[in-house]
Amino acid sequence: MDALRSTLQPITQNLPPPIRDLGISLLGETCYKSLLHEIDISDTTCIKLAISKGLGIGIIGASSIVKVPQILKLLDSKSSDGVSFLSYLLETSAYLISLAYNFRKGFAFSTYGETALILVQNVVIAVLVLNYSGKKTAAAVFVAGLAGAAATLFGEQFLGMETLSILQAGAGVLGVASKVPQIAAVWQEGGTGQLSAFAVGHLVLLLYCSTWAFIYSIMYILILTLHTNIWLHRSSTISPAPSLESSQRSKRSTTSSSFTDSSRHLS
Repeated sequence: MDALRSTLQPITQNLPPPIRDLGISLLGETCYKSLLHEIDISDTTCIKLAISKGLGIGIIGASSIVKVPQILKLLDSKSSDGVSFLSYLLETSAYLISLAYNFRKGFAFSTYGETALILVQNVVIAVLVLNYSGKKTAAAVFVAGLAGAAATLFGEQFLGMETLSILQAGAGVLGVASKVPQIAAVWQEGGTGQLSAFAVGHLVLLLYCSTWAFIYSIMYILILTLHTNIWLHRSSTISPAPSLESSQRSKRSTTSSSFTDSSRHLS
C-alpha cells in the first residue's frame, strides 16, 4: 500500500486547479485531503461520503441519456403512434414539482440532478408527440403552460413552502399514475408502436413491481387484521384483574364493616 501511495501522491497532490476545486466542493476540504492528498483508505467516513457522491453523479450521468432512445425513435419514425402525451404530461408535472421542492430546500444538486435532466427530455418527447400528431399549437401551449407552472413553483412570492411540500408528497403518486395512460395506449394500439425498448422494459418492470407490491400490501393487511382479531378475542375472554384502587377500597370497606360489628357487639 505504501508503494501505491508513493506512486499516486505526486499525481493527486498536483491536480489542475479546476479538478481540485471540483473535488473539494464534492468531498469537502477534510475528506479531499484525506483521500487524495494522503490516500488514507482507512478513513471510512470519507470513503462512504465519496461512494455516496459517486453514486449520485453516476445516476445523474445515466439520467442524462435515459430518454434519448425514445427521442431518437420519434425523430426517426416521424410518428407518435403508441406514445401517450398524457403519460408524459403527468410525469413531467411530477418531476417539475420535485425539482422545485429540492431546489427551494437547498439540497445538493447531486441528490436530485437526475430530475432536471429527465424533465428536459420529457418535455422534448411531449413536444415531439404533439408535433407528430398534428397538434403544433397544443405543443406551444404546453411549453408556455409548463413555463408558467415552473415560475409559480420556483417563486416564493407565488407559492409558499408549505403548499409546495403538500404537492411534493403527492408527486410520487402522480409519477406512478403517469404510467397508466401509457399502458392504456399500448393496449389500445395493440402493440408498443413507437415506444423505445427501454420504455417498454420500464413499463414491464413497473407492472412487475406494482403487482408484487399489491400482493404484499394485501398480505400485510390480512395478517394485521388476523392479529387484531386474535388480540380482541383474547381480551374479551380474559377478565380484567382488579385494580389497586378497587382493592384498597375493598379493604377499607371490610375494615369498616368489622369495626361497626365490633362496636355493636360491645354495646
